[in-house]
Amino acid sequence: MSDSNADASVWNRVDTTVPHSARVWDFLLGGKDHFKVDREAGQTLLRLFPDFAMVARLQREFLVRSVRYLVREAGIRQFLDIGTGLPTANNTHEVAQRLAADSRVVYVDNDPIVLAHARALLASTPEGATDYVDADVRRPGLILEQAGRTLDLSRPVAVMMLSIAGQLTDDDDPQGVIDRLLEPLASGSHLALSDGTNTNPALIEAVTAYNKSSANTYQLRSPERIAGFFTGLELVEPGVVPTPEWHPEPDRWDEPATVVSAMCGVARKP
Repeated sequence: MSDSNADASVWNRVDTTVPHSARVWDFLLGGKDHFKVDREAGQTLLRLFPDFAMVARLQREFLVRSVRYLVREAGIRQFLDIGTGLPTANNTHEVAQRLAADSRVVYVDNDPIVLAHARALLASTPEGATDYVDADVRRPGLILEQAGRTLDLSRPVAVMMLSIAGQLTDDDDPQGVIDRLLEPLASGSHLALSDGTNTNPALIEAVTAYNKSSANTYQLRSPERIAGFFTGLELVEPGVVPTPEWHPEPDRWDEPATVVSAMCGVARKP
């Protein structure tokens, strides 16, 4: 966006009458870019599942650890972050460019309030680049076409999908979406994915209550279904595991067992 009229058109698309996942997540992470309806939805989640804020924090920590791995160990310099949400600390480009200044990152989201704040996601190092694509995850062809303005899709790309497959219903064919995103990418590309599981009754109750009023529902799935999203890829050790257990920091504090409500993994395209 380059002028105030564009800013106004974006804000006109913001619906403050129903909670939106990006804004609720911002509330759970302690941000300030949310409305009363989002706070109320977040408070409902916390009342029914008090560990939800910790789950949000663990998700952010997985993003940091996975990007570090992808840059340091896998040599990745290009990232496609789908369902990025509102800017916060340690965004993908910040983590990647601290380690490799020439990293190039494209963010994708379809929430107008994320678009309104996209400038915060575009502050790149001179050696690297960042871009933002206003698109729905259900349109992988459009995403790749637009991402190609910044990324060289003939070279490896890391596709980041954190809590986004859960926003796709089974009718949306999440496996098909993931396959269509990865199929045109070069060998050596990676998928980093995490999503909530249906193994915790309190979490199921909280998400069910959230889905009744939200603009976009969330689908909890079994650990086996989440692991299935990596079919055909080479999983990085330790495989698909609870989020706190993927390459944990050596000095991390022990996480309570109740927060093991999301699974994650990183895998390489052969």
